Amino acid sequence: MTSYELSRCVVCAGSDTSELAGPDDIHAEAELLWQVHMRRLSPRTPPDRLVDRVAFSQAPPWRVVRCRTCGLVYRNPVEKREELHETYADDTPSRNALTALHDAQRRSYRAQARRLTRQLARRGTGLEVGSYVGAFLAAARESRWHFEGLDVNPHVNAFVRTLGFVVHDGDLERFRPGERTFDAVAIWNTFDQLPYPRSALRSAARLLRPDGVLALRVPNGECYARWRARRPSKSGPVRAAALTVLARNNLLTFPYRFGFTPDSLTRLLRETGFEVERIASDVLVPTTDEWTRKWAVLEERIVKPLTKRWSPWFEVYARKTG
Repeated sequence: MTSYELSRCVVCAGSDTSELAGPDDIHAEAELLWQVHMRRLSPRTPPDRLVDRVAFSQAPPWRVVRCRTCGLVYRNPVEKREELHETYADDTPSRNALTALHDAQRRSYRAQARRLTRQLARRGTGLEVGSYVGAFLAAARESRWHFEGLDVNPHVNAFVRTLGFVVHDGDLERFRPGERTFDAVAIWNTFDQLPYPRSALRSAARLLRPDGVLALRVPNGECYARWRARRPSKSGPVRAAALTVLARNNLLTFPYRFGFTPDSLTRLLRETGFEVERIASDVLVPTTDEWTRKWAVLEERIVKPLTKRWSPWFEVYARKTG
């Protein structure tokens, strides 16, 4: 049974919060999320292909709150660190599921590789924390970067190694590559799940060369808070718009540990030795595959980009200053 603990804000250490969603709210969101995806997926979809759509590594939160001081959105109570590690380390998707995720995400990660190249103004060496299925590692190689991966899941790492990539087992705080440092550290879809973000940023700074670049990609807690408040109980254009923004970007049921805002993440980065150089709005990576109905594939390509104006996800590029 999962065990929980009460938590303070990891950015400002405050405890003054407002509740965004309670247990009944999360249950209602889970039902909505299921309805959204079941309309778009074939009834023959294998259960393991529902991962990151209606099923997530972490169980739904008991309660989601927002810090009144800095705006961070987070689960409270939150799963204990040791259980969080086991959740991700013990996950064993099938090879077919891993291959499908790799293929679906690879195209979108090419944009990240291009943006990172522009930010550093050169190519070089890099470490991706939370490399998962290796989609960014593949995109980085195509862009002539020399990236390595780091992930807590040995099963997934073994799959990525069969694709010809260097991936290390373990977490960021314990990773010791000897005397080596990197031109860039990228944490694209993992930073919001780390138990201690402040400690992770200090570890990233340790691994970066002087003037190195840190790239983060996180779900926007401010977007979740705004659109959840606009979702009335009855149907209508406001409800439809809210469902579009939240469901298409995996914000329903808040399957994340933290929902940073641009302001709260900027504050945390400055306090750990980084200076933010660029913040870019984005949307969730593609989730369609061969089990998605054809009309839903087209819908994702057209509708999801339209939600970018509300920045359901965002990227931050920060330079090491210390």
